[in-house]
Amino acid sequence: MNSHDLRNERSYLFYQTDHKRPVLDRAEGIYMWDVDGNRFIDGSSGAMVCNIGHSNPHVLDAMRRQMEKSTFGYRLHFVTEASEALAVKTASLAWPGMDRVFFVSGGSEAVESAMKLARQYAVAIGQGSRWKVMSRWPSYHGCTLGALSVTGYDSLTDPFTPMMRVMPKVAAPRAWLDGLDPDDPATGAHYAAKLEARILAEGSETVLAFIIEPIGGASTGALVPPSGYMSAVREVCTRHGVLLIHDEVMSGGGRTGRFFGAQHWNAAPDILAVSKGFGAGYVPLGAVVAQGHVVDRVLAGGGFLHGFTYAGNPLACATGLAVIEEIERQGMMENAATVGGHLKGELSKLMDRYSFIGDVRGMGLLLALELVADRETKAPLPPALRAFDRLTEAAYARGLIIYPRRSRGGYSGDHVLIAPPMITTPAQVDEIMGKLGDALEAFAAECGLEVTP
Repeated sequence: MNSHDLRNERSYLFYQTDHKRPVLDRAEGIYMWDVDGNRFIDGSSGAMVCNIGHSNPHVLDAMRRQMEKSTFGYRLHFVTEASEALAVKTASLAWPGMDRVFFVSGGSEAVESAMKLARQYAVAIGQGSRWKVMSRWPSYHGCTLGALSVTGYDSLTDPFTPMMRVMPKVAAPRAWLDGLDPDDPATGAHYAAKLEARILAEGSETVLAFIIEPIGGASTGALVPPSGYMSAVREVCTRHGVLLIHDEVMSGGGRTGRFFGAQHWNAAPDILAVSKGFGAGYVPLGAVVAQGHVVDRVLAGGGFLHGFTYAGNPLACATGLAVIEEIERQGMMENAATVGGHLKGELSKLMDRYSFIGDVRGMGLLLALELVADRETKAPLPPALRAFDRLTEAAYARGLIIYPRRSRGGYSGDHVLIAPPMITTPAQVDEIMGKLGDALEAFAAECGLEVTP
């Protein structure tokens, strides 16, 4: 089937929406081209995946070399150099003691695996009464039923609630929305106290784990935790024997300026899940990284009762190792911090002209704009307006890809994520801002929203 057929014939594929999209021809760096020659800036790195940009030659060479050796070796039949090397490198990037790695193919698999590892650990140490995995609302942890059970995004979970055991939720630390000072340690303590109260209400002997995104992703729009929150949560979990799981599926991989987002705070988890930027879009890849003592007890108790066919695939692991090598060789984490700070400053300037931008937040090159009807009251725009989708389509029409989501739990609120690859330059930030500004003008005119001269 040629590109003409793809453009004009009926598609047999289906995904989340019926938006018509052009046929992709090629991608390089932060740019993508369709078969008609139209160029797009990948301003969201796909779904916050393509952290190192497209068509990196070092990664492609590593993939070719591994393909010439082997493309598959089942983990129960062989040890592979690629998987062992990536495990060593991943452990070296995590906290001391987090030296056991289990590979998967994506974020939902990583979260499911982390939850099941936590449960098996509790059983192995004689604490079988612990089974509740607490999480936050709003939150997003994946689309499989286990990951959905800890997801706080009602429009995604409501249809499937009868099919799963929904887990307890506590309020996400949305200091801006709640009118609290994010720089005051009392704010972090306030939200951590809500967690402790819920653990006690559930019965601490029944609570297995607490899972959080250290820096928010799609559900909360690049939410940075308030001062003191991460350490206070760590203390609460330790006090009650609750395992702390960090969902680094989106914040991991370097785009916040550290390889794991939580490394901006001194609050190590017991288990973490990573994907997306870990394979950077070159292959489906993710991992669970755990404290050694957790895995040792599980293995001694009969083994980890879990697995996936493609776990530890040598082609995927060789690719993941090459991705990390490029992140380090090119200083991409440092660039993400520097260029991300510049981009955040430019996004913040938009608030002077567009009163419907209520907040600009994030860290490094994981940033978001939240849209509101009233900046003072923080009231959301009317849900029927579907502002998140309209703005994204306006940007797409101008060759800029951004990532839309609801900001208030799934049915209301609007935000867009701006998260270009970690190789983005200041000049490319200017290009992004030009296209985003044009999109905002068109969006405001279409929706009748106020624009300050």
